[in-house]
Amino acid sequence: MMTLHEQATGYKVEIQAEGAERREHRRHDLEQRDLPIDRWDGSRRNTETLGRIVDLSAGGVRIRTSQRNLRPDHQIRVRIELPAYAGICPFVDTKAGDAQPANEWVGWMSIARVWQIDENEVDVAGRLVDMDDMDRGMLGLYLSTQPLAA
Repeated sequence: MMTLHEQATGYKVEIQAEGAERREHRRHDLEQRDLPIDRWDGSRRNTETLGRIVDLSAGGVRIRTSQRNLRPDHQIRVRIELPAYAGICPFVDTKAGDAQPANEWVGWMSIARVWQIDENEVDVAGRLVDMDDMDRGMLGLYLSTQPLAA
């Protein structure tokens, strides 16, 4: 019989009996900055604002939105644009061959949880599943300048 730790191998999840932090990446509070997150269909003219970022980590994001058609286990394509802060750009653009600083990332979010905030809004949390290691590392560095979430 496999232990829970053996079953979680490859997911970088540590299961603690004492209820300790299990996240691989620390969450950072960005709610006060009022940063939008867009639902992305590949065309800027058809992009719709999904909601605003509540907190963000190098591995995932929590969004406050009025859209009610989102469910756990859905995957949605999102666009995150963050301003440079303290001289650090949050992402890296490698499309031209050379790594260049970038302020936006487009990729897939796998929804893990959806919960009601009030009668008009829900919080949606999920993993940023296809972010490459370079972007994840730069986002982690960028977020190290931001306040931690509770």
